[in-house]
Amino acid sequence: MDGNDPESAKQSTTDMTAFVQNLLQQMQTRFQTMSDSIISKIDEMGNRIDELEQSINDLRTEMGQEGSPSPSAPLNAKEEPKSADE
Repeated sequence: MDGNDPESAKQSTTDMTAFVQNLLQQMQTRFQTMSDSIISKIDEMGNRIDELEQSINDLRTEMGQEGSPSPSAPLNAKEEPKSADE
């Protein structure tokens, strides 16, 4: 049972190898879980961006159908009298 016993050293090496392999497997599983979660969130954000773009395009279409002037048109009309007064 001496620490220099070759059989004891072999068992210790085997135990350490098993421990390290188990630890690496746990780390790989955790990293895979985190990776899957990140990819899922990126996909979700992509879908939200697509929905937002569609909403913006729908609003632009509605504004075009209503014939409403662009927001800069009233500003230009207001600025003209000011420049005429000066």
